[in-house]
Formats: sequence, structure tokens, C-alpha cells
Amino acid sequence: MSRPLGYLSVVLSLSCALGYVVVQQFRVDAVLQGVGPGLTLVLSEGLSLAAIGFATYGCYRLVLAAFDRRTPDKRRRHDARNIFRLAFGVAGTIAVLGVITQQWVGVLFSLGVVGFAVTFALQQPLFSLIGWLYIMVKRPYQVGDRVAIEDSKGDVVEVSFLVTTLWEINGGLVSSNQPSGRIVTLPNSVVLSSHVMNYTREDFPFVWNELSVQVAYETDLDYATELMATIADDYMGDEMAARIGRYRERLSETPVELEVQDRPSVNVVQQESWVEFRLRYLVHPRRGQRVRNELYKRILTAFNEEPDRVKFPVSRNR
Repeated sequence: MSRPLGYLSVVLSLSCALGYVVVQQFRVDAVLQGVGPGLTLVLSEGLSLAAIGFATYGCYRLVLAAFDRRTPDKRRRHDARNIFRLAFGVAGTIAVLGVITQQWVGVLFSLGVVGFAVTFALQQPLFSLIGWLYIMVKRPYQVGDRVAIEDSKGDVVEVSFLVTTLWEINGGLVSSNQPSGRIVTLPNSVVLSSHVMNYTREDFPFVWNELSVQVAYETDLDYATELMATIADDYMGDEMAARIGRYRERLSETPVELEVQDRPSVNVVQQESWVEFRLRYLVHPRRGQRVRNELYKRILTAFNEEPDRVKFPVSRNR
């Protein structure tokens, strides 16, 4: 739809430009007696403004259509749409003011003077616009990412000039990283002064999760930990190893040195009345709860099949 609208707008722009030439050439106020000498000026400026408006919109549509055709990534198309909209909007505004005032240099100077005054009157919107530019350049997040900003957590569905829109997860209605159905709107200025946690960066969209199981001190710890690790490895070990390979590639580009396990591992933590096994594994954030549920089922089923070697705390029933 963008290309037909773009071509139509360009044709209308050329028609208006042709009308401007005709008006200037034949001096309609001289041809039409009694209408006043200002008719040529009014028609000329009106046709000029219409030509600029149609040309700006048409070029925006055509450039956007060309970019969308060459870029299948929805995130990049969303960002490009905002950038093109801002660039063509500014160019069109300057052109319109230039036609109205007939003083191009004066318009640019006036915009600079007005800009200083507006800075004091509209600080928060300007900070949000600066925040949008920071998001476009530094990429702390983009459309489709799962992020936590201040007290809000959710999936980014839109990044406009002034605000970022999230589909909330967790919040006060649900838990376990499930969508709540609420929409959260944040000013873009928050990225300049707050921590932004991104769970699904494009280059490595995975996080480490932990699953905890409590057992009694009478449990055969070596057997139980090995059983947990084996169950997790059978379920997701190969997939996790491939992801760890990507993480190590990223890690090699930094001066940070870390020991990273490429298979699921189990840590043992001593508590007051029981021993806690913490299974550590890598997972995509949007699959975290499903993977956790499946691992719980498999681990508890295996533990219950070995009541002599795996015992639960007294307060728990099988």
C-alpha cells in the first residue's frame, strides 16, 4: 500500500508544481478582471505548499516501501519508519516555512532561536526525544525484546519518538513471567537515568534460570544431583551446548574471563532443615516457565521412583 500512495502523492505534487508554473506564467489576476492583484500570490503559495506536502509524503512512502522490501526484519522496519518520519517531517516543515516567509536563511536562524526557548518550556519531551535517539544509536532494546525498566517488565511492542510501549508480564496481576494483559507506557527519557535489563538481546536472546528442589539430609546427595543433571541434560543438553557456543563467542570479544558450563549443572545449598538442589540451565526467557514445568515433572517423578535414596523433608508428603 505504501508504494501506490507514494506514486499518487508524487503525481499530485507534480500536478501542483505544474499549476504553479501556469499561474506564474499567465498571471491569473490579470486575466480575470476584478479579482484583485493578490490572486496570483495566493494561488502560487497554495500550490507551492501543496506540492511540498505531496512531495514530502510521497517520497516518505516510496523510501519506506523500498526499505521494507529489502529488509524482512520487523524490528528494523519499525525503527526505520520512525527515522524516516522524523527526517521527512523536519525537511517538509522547513520547506513550508521557507515558502511562507520567502526567507530561507531567516527561517533556519529563527528555528535555532526558537529551539533555545522551547528547550526550557518542553524539557521532558525533549529529554524523551533525546532518549529515542539514544535507543536508536546504542540499542539498549528494540521492538520485540523483553525488558525490565524501573518497576516495569514486559515485551517492547513500540518505540515512538517520545514513549516506549510494553506488553506487561508479571506485575500485580500474575506471576511466573506470564502476560498480565496490561499496557505499560514509559517515557523514553527513562533510559538516560534508569537501569535497563534486556532479556532477549538480538545477539544472544537467552538467560540462565535456576530450578530449586528441597530434599532431606538423609538423601544420597551424589546420586540425586547426578540424576537431576542427567534428566536436564537429556531434555535440553544439546540445545544448551549450542547456545553456550554463541555465548563464548561473545565473551571472547571482551576482556572478561568466565568459566561457563555448557551443560546443565546442579549446585547444593545447605538450609536449616533441608538440602536445596539448584539446577542451573540456559533457556529463552519466553520459554522459561514451560521448561521449568517440564523439568519439575521429570525430576519429581524420578525422585519418587527412588524413595530409599531420595527423601523429602518431614514436612513434605509424597
